[in-house]
Amino acid sequence: MMKKPETNEYPPYYKEYINNVPDGELLQILEDQQKETKKLLKDVSEETAEYQYAPGKWTIKEVIGHITDTERIMCYRLLSIARGEKGMLPGYTDDDYVKRGQFNRFSLSDLLHHQALVRQHTILLLSSLDEEALRQRGKANGSEVTARAIAYIIAGHENHHRRLIKERYLNDTLTNNNQ
Repeated sequence: MMKKPETNEYPPYYKEYINNVPDGELLQILEDQQKETKKLLKDVSEETAEYQYAPGKWTIKEVIGHITDTERIMCYRLLSIARGEKGMLPGYTDDDYVKRGQFNRFSLSDLLHHQALVRQHTILLLSSLDEEALRQRGKANGSEVTARAIAYIIAGHENHHRRLIKERYLNDTLTNNNQ
């Protein structure tokens, strides 16, 4: 069973994500997350999926695209660090990625399918790594991080955004529809 990373394994700004991952087997948590996100959004209409709770905020489709893009990037970092990469891995600007991703042109179902495929890749990658690989340290976005911490960041990132979808998107649209 993979243990949660120590605070010296990741930059402080990832603490919230890592703390939001429940105790338990990480591979099972990642599998369950995929099901939970799909269940949360299964009855969301395309109109609701393009709802913004405030001007300049992402739509639900854009949030799902962002979660997927971030997991792709984090998986690359995880693989690179687990394999011993010593060079600095680049950061990215999430707003630019979302803008260029044009996620609102896709159906919510297609975006969730993409997310599920990326998650399967993440789980396969993690299941192939041994403890030594997970303890490897590398540099990404200007900071040192372990492969294990990145795995937890992936899970915590999805939990963070799923909570925001519940609180800021689905609650708002339900309230607005009931008025």
